[in-house]
This record gives sequence, structure tokens and C-alpha cells, in this order.
Amino acid sequence: MFDVGFWELSLIFIVALIVLGPERLPRAARTVGLWAGKARQVLSSVKADIDRELKAEELKAMMDKRADMPELQDFVQETSKTIDFDGDPGPEKGLDEAPSSETETTAKPKSASDPIE
Repeated sequence: MFDVGFWELSLIFIVALIVLGPERLPRAARTVGLWAGKARQVLSSVKADIDRELKAEELKAMMDKRADMPELQDFVQETSKTIDFDGDPGPEKGLDEAPSSETETTAKPKSASDPIE
């Protein structure tokens, strides 16, 4: 923003030294430093607030855009019509099939004395 170099700062320091004198210059420099720090803090908090508001507005716009999608609403309606809401998928879908007892009884458990295959 401001392009202040070494020579500009040294000129400001010399003028301040002449105007304020060596006794009051350290206190004035400390006060100016505190004000600059507070100004920086205020600016950063304002910038963070603006960024937060912009992100919230962008998110709200995206949500509104998605809510207005008729294709998505049609897809949800078609899917809800085709899904069986009993909670019982049935054996044809393979979710409630239990293992048969024949395979459990015929399988011989391995012991530590069996040879490794």
C-alpha cells in the first residue's frame, strides 16, 4: 500500500528527534507503535468478518441453487417410489441369508498339531 523505504523512515526519525527531543521520542515511538498494532488488529478482524460473511453468502447461494434443481427432485421421487420401505429386503436380495448349518458342522477346526498346508 505505502512504499516507505529506509531513507523515508530515517527522515521521519530525524524530524521527530528535532521536534520532540531525545527525552520524549521513546515514549512517542512506543505510543505510535501501540496505535499501529491496534490498527492492524482492527483491520485484520474486519477483514476476517468480511471473509466470513462472503463465505456464508456463497454457501447460502449454493444451497439455494441446489434446492431449485428439478432434476434432483425428480430423481429423489423416482427413487423413493422404487425402494421397498418394509425394512425386509428378503432372501432374493441376499441380505438376510444365514450360513447353512451343514457347512459349519462339516468343517473341521484346525488344531496346533495339524501340518501346515
